[in-house]
Amino acid sequence: MAQHHHNPNQEQEQEQELPPQVLVLSPPPVFTAFQHNFSAKFRILKAYESPLSTDLFLANYAHSVRAVLCSGRTPITADLLRRLPSLQLVVTDSTGINNIDLPECRRQRISVANAGSVFSKDVADFAVGLLIDVMRRISASDRFVRRHLWSTHGDLPLASKLEGKRVGIIGLGSIGTEVAKRLEAFGCIISYNSKTKKPNVTYPFHPNVSQLASNSDVLIICSSLTDQTRHMINREVMSALGKGGVIINVGRGAIINEKELVECLVEGEIGGAGLDVFENEPTVPKELFGLDNVVLSPHRAAFTEESFFDCSQLVIANLEAFFGNRPLLTPVTDC
Repeated sequence: MAQHHHNPNQEQEQEQELPPQVLVLSPPPVFTAFQHNFSAKFRILKAYESPLSTDLFLANYAHSVRAVLCSGRTPITADLLRRLPSLQLVVTDSTGINNIDLPECRRQRISVANAGSVFSKDVADFAVGLLIDVMRRISASDRFVRRHLWSTHGDLPLASKLEGKRVGIIGLGSIGTEVAKRLEAFGCIISYNSKTKKPNVTYPFHPNVSQLASNSDVLIICSSLTDQTRHMINREVMSALGKGGVIINVGRGAIINEKELVECLVEGEIGGAGLDVFENEPTVPKELFGLDNVVLSPHRAAFTEESFFDCSQLVIANLEAFFGNRPLLTPVTDC
């Protein structure tokens, strides 16, 4: 009988030919939409489809997983990172990274890549859409017609003009800048608040959010959620904005103290709101449902076919760069 000689080099070569392993704990929206593009290039470990518990699944693959693909809804905790000793990259299909424990990633020298500015224009379009809807009462008008109230209830209350409104943008990053560009075309007067004053920006800068609010008719939140921005928009800021003021949020829900926002809207302390994000998604305060001056959306500002495709290409390019030992395209932390 012929003897088979054990050849470790051959084993190593076979191992190298296997596509790189990428862990997906729960499917990110961009991955779901373009799954075939990912599966063609990487071996996707779908924890969410496994009959094993997450703990067992992680234990099985702990030493082979070098990259994790997640969305803004998947918590990437210190505990999870510690259970994946071979992990070197977290890549998210979201711009926001408040779900990722960045200090722990730095400590363990794990790189992080996000969606960069892929969604910025779509989110800016949506923010402006929400503002137009709230001020011109588009959704309210639609409900009015559908409920057959036009013939029986006469006219709706007057709407507000957009031109000439003072718009304060909170967070003048890539989204905030796109919002400003669009609203300038509508004849709005732009000012902003950011962590720091932006060089080469001509809009007036307000280091204090209450000061920005008192000089604005509208606040548009485009900033990311951090310990510093959590509940930054509170009753004091809303009082400074005033009874006619409108708040638009396409950032993160917890940037606003939601309980105080609901109270101010119900009590008529501010004029209206357009909200794409909420503090405890998918739970939305039921008090908002009956308010005609509030427009609600289920965290969809970034969701277009075009931007999802672009984002899928970017995420794949980041993974390919990582596995090819090249620099990441959109690093958040590059260890």
